[in-house]
Amino acid sequence: MKNISTLIAILIITSLATAQVRVGDIVLPYKITFEEEELTLNGAGMRSVIGIDTYSGGLYTKKKYRDQKTVLDSDETMSIRLNIVSRKVTNKRMIKVFKKGFDDAMFGNTQNLDERINEFLKLFSSPMQRNDYFDLVYIKGKGIKTYKNGEELGFIEGRDFKYALFKIWLGNEPACQLIKGGMLGANG
Repeated sequence: MKNISTLIAILIITSLATAQVRVGDIVLPYKITFEEEELTLNGAGMRSVIGIDTYSGGLYTKKKYRDQKTVLDSDETMSIRLNIVSRKVTNKRMIKVFKKGFDDAMFGNTQNLDERINEFLKLFSSPMQRNDYFDLVYIKGKGIKTYKNGEELGFIEGRDFKYALFKIWLGNEPACQLIKGGMLGANG
């Protein structure tokens, strides 16, 4: 009887341990659901500046990906989760990062996206705190729904917008190479 109890306890602990993934001080859920579609953590990484962790980024998909181009070109529901780790990450700094990220990702050719980029940036106007998290969810065939701490902030239409947004972290010149590698499973 004691052996059965021990075995049950080990199975419960094992299943709980695999339900979450630790990235630095952040614990990411292994699975999340949006619009009734279950997504699994493809991978994650942490951005550090001068040795200080600032935010983590995780990629959630329906199947495993190791190739950035396949993720960027895909028309399936997927999500990037950004977890704020440092007080130094403010909404103004995040907006600045997004602006530079879009410009770098699209090699300065954002004219077709400028109106939507501006609408997207407005979603980050409220103050940010440590442990806030943002889900940037591409809904297949529709566009990006943005959530802060589980609450929907807004929707930006278009697969082309998803391509540009995801390219900030998964393009050839990503905002953070460690996050890109982590999202594509290279860090673990």
